[in-house]
Amino acid sequence: HCRTHRVGEKQPNELGLYDMSGNVYEWCEDWYGNYSSVSQRDPSGATSGSRRVYRGGGWCFEAGNCRVSNRNYDAPDFRNYYLGFRLVC
Repeated sequence: HCRTHRVGEKQPNELGLYDMSGNVYEWCEDWYGNYSSVSQRDPSGATSGSRRVYRGGGWCFEAGNCRVSNRNYDAPDFRNYYLGFRLVC
């Protein structure tokens, strides 16, 4: 069945984090924009803009989209069943 599931029902990734890919896309703090052509670690994209980034793929998309490097974007007030967010304590 294609559906969401409760966090922690699947195996964690190599960092011990659950459901970073494949459950729902997750909104990010980053504004969408082109990355610098200079090699960098953990790029954050633009410092301002009109579109926010979401990552990770969702249960209703192909396996190739279920990876953290898969970057999409939309208006910050866009809502859909395949989008969510992660609370960090």
